Amino acid sequence: MMDGSVSPPSALPQAELDRITDDLVAQFKTVFDPEIPVDIYELGLIYKVDINDEGFVDIEMTLTAPGCPVAGEMPGWVETAARKVRGVTGARVNLVFEPPWTTSRMSDEAKLELNML
Repeated sequence: MMDGSVSPPSALPQAELDRITDDLVAQFKTVFDPEIPVDIYELGLIYKVDINDEGFVDIEMTLTAPGCPVAGEMPGWVETAARKVRGVTGARVNLVFEPPWTTSRMSDEAKLELNML
């Protein structure tokens, strides 16, 4: 999980969970919002990631705006990126709009890239 909440212990070894998590983050960083030259992870569009004992990944993400022109495509991009990670058996993206995305969710790196610092 990437949101800081506590889950029951996983059947996957902690080292494997850590590796999958790191690899997922690396893959998320390959997906860009076409309107903003920053990846979706640094933009703070990934709200939650759960990895079950079988390696299936559930992802909650949002968009910078509900009317985003790639709203129908971006979840597929994220699922494809997640499935590239060794140990991931499948992935599903759920688009959520609560809480609404704001620039406060962006990393300092993203803010620097967009000259917001």
